[in-house]
Amino acid sequence: MFSKILIANRGEVAVRVIRACKEMGIKTVAIYSEADRAALHVEMADESYCIGGPLVKDSYLNMDVIVTLAKRVGAEAIHPGYGMLSENCEFAKLCEENEIVLISPGAEVMSKMGQKEVARKIAVSAGVPVTPGSPILESVEDVKRWAEKIGYPVILKARAGGGGKGIRIVREEKQLLSSFDQVKKEAASSFADDGIFMEKYLENVKHVEVQIIADSFGKVLVLGDRDCSVQRKNQKLIEECPAPVLPDEMRKKMHLAATELAKAVGYVTVGTVEFLAHKDEFFFMEMNTRLQVEHSVTEMVCGIDIVEWQIRTAAGVALPFKQEEIAHSRHAIECRICAENARNFAPSTGKVELLHIPGGVDVRFDSALYQSYEVTPFYDSMLGKLIVCSDTRDGAIRKMKSALSEFVLVGVDNNRDMHMKFMDNMKFVLGNYDTGICRKVL
Repeated sequence: MFSKILIANRGEVAVRVIRACKEMGIKTVAIYSEADRAALHVEMADESYCIGGPLVKDSYLNMDVIVTLAKRVGAEAIHPGYGMLSENCEFAKLCEENEIVLISPGAEVMSKMGQKEVARKIAVSAGVPVTPGSPILESVEDVKRWAEKIGYPVILKARAGGGGKGIRIVREEKQLLSSFDQVKKEAASSFADDGIFMEKYLENVKHVEVQIIADSFGKVLVLGDRDCSVQRKNQKLIEECPAPVLPDEMRKKMHLAATELAKAVGYVTVGTVEFLAHKDEFFFMEMNTRLQVEHSVTEMVCGIDIVEWQIRTAAGVALPFKQEEIAHSRHAIECRICAENARNFAPSTGKVELLHIPGGVDVRFDSALYQSYEVTPFYDSMLGKLIVCSDTRDGAIRKMKSALSEFVLVGVDNNRDMHMKFMDNMKFVLGNYDTGICRKVL
């Protein structure tokens, strides 16, 4: 087992990883930018080092500085959290070259599954259903030809995309070339890779993901599935585990597909396979080779600390669980609390003047917030995740409504009231909502 881990991230996920390491008796090293000097993860870690200015490119994305620091302080491993460098193949290779373990499936697997068109090919070879799609589009003629072949609406995707970036839905031919140009520019800017491909765009679908964990001895386990269909501009807002109103037969097939895909690429540690469920069919969307923001709802249901076992499997520890031992009988819901105003959802900044976190059995708030904390404009708007769990889905909804009503955050505009709307929305309450629900509620 590792004796010291450097956390190459900030905010809520850095706090989450530090907490897991403390419980495992592992020393932690935090990095921080000049804007994060007063951040909670800086105080919680055993050692903390400032590595640059407020902009992520000058600090949290500075790969050479992070690896050099890890070697200097004697960290055997780096935990990338999510976002930032968590799916950066170049960073994974740099860690390998310097004999530092990146807590991930490794550079080779990350590269394969991070290139979405390559991941599609692997999925097909593993017998996993995919939507009709194109190879990488090399020319304007390619774009037109594949759109005609697939049929509108289509979705243009950056090969190296993530976080809702590098995506455009095209409903008619006159939008096609301008959208293609926009996606290429956004992809080059966000991911330094302007490779674009096209898929059939399915409307009114359920976005369902399957949480897997695998060890280096070939065991792959499914820890559960989640519904992530409540999204605004491709950004997830609410997640729940397990996915409601999913037919049992489809659920079994999804779990099997996720397992087969993980085995096909020799996956190790934690990962998520994402699917689109459409009527009585489902299709592979992508694989996230990292910890997901929404891992918490799965933890609440299955009773397994996903971060701790992510670290253990990366260290070569075998999974002691059997698939039939993993619990799936309860229900959990997560609401992402974000700093944004209620008028146009623009990011909000400010000082936390008053903070009250709800309590109770099976109520959890994963966050790096504290009273007097200053929310700056430099980073992601997510302030924390409010998570509840109950024996039934109805009970989880009631518990979430209670927790939201008790949650108080003064000084920074946030989306608590928006989540209350969803908890009262009949489509959400019945569980038969899809990715179009935000257009109806907001």
